[in-house]
Amino acid sequence: MPKVIKSDEVRNYVKDGDTIYTTGFGLGGFAEEAAVGIRKSFLETGHPRDLTLYYATGVGNFKDRGVAHFGLEGLLKRLVAGHFAVAGPDITKLVMDNKLEAYTLPQGVFVTMSRNIASKRPGILSKVGLGTFIDPRIVGGKLNQKAKDSEDLVELIEFKNEEWLYYKLPKLDVVLVRGSVADERGNISDYREGVSVEGLSAAMAAKACGGIVIAQVEHLVKAGSLHAKQVCIPGVLVDYVVVAKPEWHYQTMCTYFNPAFTGEIKLAVDSMSVKAMELDDRKIVCRRAAMELSPDVVVNLGIGMPDGVSKVCAEEKVADQVCLTTESGAIGGMPAPGLDFGHSVNAESIIGTAFQFDYYDGGGLDIGFLGMGQVDAFGNVNVSQFAGRPIGAGGFINITQNTKNVVFCGTFTDGAELEIADGKLTIVKEGKRKKFVSDVEQITFSGKYAAKDGQSVLYVTERAVFQLTAEGLELIEIAPGVDLEKDILRSMDFKPIIKEVKSMSPEIFQERWGKLAGILQSKIKN
Repeated sequence: MPKVIKSDEVRNYVKDGDTIYTTGFGLGGFAEEAAVGIRKSFLETGHPRDLTLYYATGVGNFKDRGVAHFGLEGLLKRLVAGHFAVAGPDITKLVMDNKLEAYTLPQGVFVTMSRNIASKRPGILSKVGLGTFIDPRIVGGKLNQKAKDSEDLVELIEFKNEEWLYYKLPKLDVVLVRGSVADERGNISDYREGVSVEGLSAAMAAKACGGIVIAQVEHLVKAGSLHAKQVCIPGVLVDYVVVAKPEWHYQTMCTYFNPAFTGEIKLAVDSMSVKAMELDDRKIVCRRAAMELSPDVVVNLGIGMPDGVSKVCAEEKVADQVCLTTESGAIGGMPAPGLDFGHSVNAESIIGTAFQFDYYDGGGLDIGFLGMGQVDAFGNVNVSQFAGRPIGAGGFINITQNTKNVVFCGTFTDGAELEIADGKLTIVKEGKRKKFVSDVEQITFSGKYAAKDGQSVLYVTERAVFQLTAEGLELIEIAPGVDLEKDILRSMDFKPIIKEVKSMSPEIFQERWGKLAGILQSKIKN
């Protein structure tokens, strides 16, 4: 039977030099009060210190929550993460100041890591990451000099005459998991969680390594009161239970609890009405991107600009004609935007994150809409590092490498002043930073790998659309009212391939559109 402890007692079970694995997605699934206990102990005693921390995706709120509690010099020796920006400025500063060894790995590899540790497999073989900055021929996922001076976590190997990446697996000392309630025998239910993270396999991984499992919940209930099918982590895997205060048990990065995210309630269609986006560069990009949809396709939407595609679908009343998914595991429904990212309203199902990435990596996605920070002449895309500042890839590499059709969405430059009127676009003042550059700072998506693999890839901006070809980036559309030389080529560091350039549909530059349903209908195969 597990022991119920207070967050202040977590310090008694985490030793100097331990390797910790924590689950989480935003703030969902993250044992934050346990992390607060570790931080408090370090501030008061200087221990535990020199920890290695593993986590699969963005865990935090971009400021001071989540793994930001570990952002103290000396507390961490090594950080291996799927995403860094969400962790906040203190973690970012430690990485950039070379105060710890910093690595990043693709989220889809990461979330399957614990179940491979649990079954004592020697590592993970995957093609995910080939040709990107994860590839050891580039930097092997190392984000700073301390990591470059340390061990390799990714190796390139040849197996049956094919190139593969071999991902090493750590030995875990402490695993932090989270649920909604625990019974007196330590059985955990996550019925109030909006995402189903890798808690079960992480707990099993701890046992395979001889480590311990600390589970955070909101309530302790009587033994035998949980239905067996509600138990997501059996009590035999749990060593300690922390009963958290509500402020350390948020469902998302900004929401304490929304029953629509758990499937506990289904919102009426009228109450789900989404406020129409203003007619600006983002709406133009999302409208043009949405034109790539077909009926019944399975879709993934990235955070930021691409999540506006779901708003366009709602406004155009076609949301029920496509299946929107999130990498956290939601299938169907309406993905939540902003700081609720990863959750969905009225999802048809919510599966484990690792299973979702199995589906993604196996080619289950028909189309993915992702952001783009920098693009070069070869179609390479960077979203993971800018001016040396680590962002991380999250699920971006898995999704873009294994999806049949990829649509990158972004503004042509940063901060341009635009005027949209009469079905035309006018560039009033050019943006300060170019996005189409000679060399991307980091290769998060490999255009060469995608072209060789025959992927369909578009790059959609408010004034131009490009497609990936075997020869590189080709300009295929420009916005009505835009001058090719002045408004496009002068704001690029390279000249794209130019053959036949068409006009972007003038109708998407109108206040009201109303054409997406017809576009989808025209694609129905007879």
